[in-house]
Amino acid sequence: MPKAGDLVQVTRAASVQFVEPIRCRVVRVLDWITYDGWVWLDVYQLDGKGDAVARRSIFVRPAGLRVLRPAPAPRPDPGRRATGSGAASRRVVPNPGQRS
Repeated sequence: MPKAGDLVQVTRAASVQFVEPIRCRVVRVLDWITYDGWVWLDVYQLDGKGDAVARRSIFVRPAGLRVLRPAPAPRPDPGRRATGSGAASRRVVPNPGQRS
């Protein structure tokens, strides 16, 4: 089953409508009700340079998709600290106009 971020090639093996193969970046797998072995995908269709040229919803068999490059692994957020809760390490500066 493809997942968001995967780069896939869609051919006739995925659906007869794709006589000419297309490359797509998967946005998400839609949770629409379908026939067994079929799925709706929300994708960006890519041109030869890898730029998105159209956003499409396509009806395909996942078994017929060719994953060209899987989605990259999520990277840790550089703005977050790896240790501690963060609250104890922050310095609280009182507002001079605020009464206690």
